[in-house]
Formats: sequence, structure tokens, C-alpha cells
Amino acid sequence: MDVVTDTERLPSQGETLLGTDYFMTPGGKGANQAVAASRLGGDVSFIGKVGNDVFGDRLMTNLQQNGVNTGGIESSETFSSGMANVLLKNRDNRIIVVPGANNQVTADYAEHYRHILKESDIVLAQLEIPLSTIEWCAAFCHEHDIPFILNPAPAQPLPETLLKHSTYITPNEEEYTKINTPSVEKDYGETFITTLGARGVRYRNITVSAPQVKAIDTTGAGDTFNGALSYYLAAGYNIENALYLSNTAASFAVEQSGAQAGMPSFQQVQERAYHAD
Repeated sequence: MDVVTDTERLPSQGETLLGTDYFMTPGGKGANQAVAASRLGGDVSFIGKVGNDVFGDRLMTNLQQNGVNTGGIESSETFSSGMANVLLKNRDNRIIVVPGANNQVTADYAEHYRHILKESDIVLAQLEIPLSTIEWCAAFCHEHDIPFILNPAPAQPLPETLLKHSTYITPNEEEYTKINTPSVEKDYGETFITTLGARGVRYRNITVSAPQVKAIDTTGAGDTFNGALSYYLAAGYNIENALYLSNTAASFAVEQSGAQAGMPSFQQVQERAYHAD
């Protein structure tokens, strides 16, 4: 659950400020990405955990209302639902994530739902669950020839096996600097798709521009991009078209407050992408 506070400036240590607005909205990188892909028309299944609490109930209902298959989600009796404190200042965000039940999404838990993975055209993961689970999932997908996309956020050094088993790795610029080293760039640089905000996205030796829009809240833009990229690649689009359309999808997300509020439909993306004039 995203707990979002709008403020004119960030507080100093020990300082209390009055915010200008406050709201709660369903979030989480995995859930955001699932909703983004589903709204575009994808057949999306989600593997994860929530707490046995009011947040968990609302998060499950939100996924179901957005057409996401929640058969791979269970409730934890010992951990609360994950939540994120989001501070908005001048249309930019600062986020602190408390994983809660997400920490119980272990490799054994994911393996229990291996049938969902095996039925998938593409698998997308991020780092708000244990790294060991991501490593297992990437290796499973590699073994079964299932394309695996890793959104490396929150950023941390990536094990070589995870780099080796990832089809694409999708950091933003800040995450890219944290996970990239000369050896990583040398051996795995061609798997990186780096999002550049309003400047678009870089992949290998090309940069794909993004539509220029008025940004209200950048929360969820990266998740929209990743969900859209997974959808378009699974649907058979080539990488350049998928990047262009995913950029276009992300441009909708920044036009409204909240991670999921502005995530577009397939038709909205088509109209903006090909009828921009």
C-alpha cells in the first residue's frame, strides 16, 4: 500500500512540516507492473504475499478488479502487508519501502507456483522480494526457455548467475550506476534497457525518445514501462517497437497522482503513439 504525502519541501532532521495533501493507493512494484500489463490487455498472473489485514484485502481486491489472476497470492499470518511511504515534492518522489509479507515470498514459495511460470510467455520480477527467490526464478525461466525480465529496484549488486539468466535488465539511470561495473558492462551490457525519464530509454546503441507531457507525479512511471514492455514483448512486438510503445505508456502514468491511477489501456497508447499530431 502506498501512503503518499505531498509536501512543498522535505523536512530536515528533527523537523515537523505540514504537508499539502495525503492519500493511500494500492502499489508495490510487482503489483503496479502486473496492473500495467493487464490494462494493456495482457493475461497476467501474480505470485506474491500480502498480510492478513485490511491493506491485504484491499490490495487483493484491487488486483482482481484490474483483471490480474491472484491464484498465486497467499495471506501471511505473521507479517503485515508491504507498504511504501512516498514523499512528493515538486512532482518528484522519495520512497521508503517496508516489505512486510513480501519477505515470505521465498524460493520454495515461488516453486510451489512453478506451474504459473511454466505457462507464461514472459516473466517479470523486481527486487522487493528476497534476492534468492529472484535467482531461483531466473534460473527456472532460463532452464525452460522463458524470457525473464528483471527490474533491479531497489538497486543492489546482482549475482553473476542472475545477470546470466536475465533476458533483459531494466534499471533507471540511478540504478544503472549502482549495479553496473566494467565487468558487468563487458559481459552483460547488451541485456540492459536503461530508462532515462523524460529523455526516453537507452538500449545498446539506440535511444528511443518519450512523448513530452506535463508531469504531475512520476511514481509508477517505471513500473508502467516494465509492465508494458513485458506485455508488448510477450505479444510478439520487436524490441524497438516495444520500447517505443512502453515509453508512450509510461507517459500516461506521470500525468496523474498515484502509481496506478494513470496506467493506460491499449487503445490509449495506440492513439498517442501513432496519432500524436
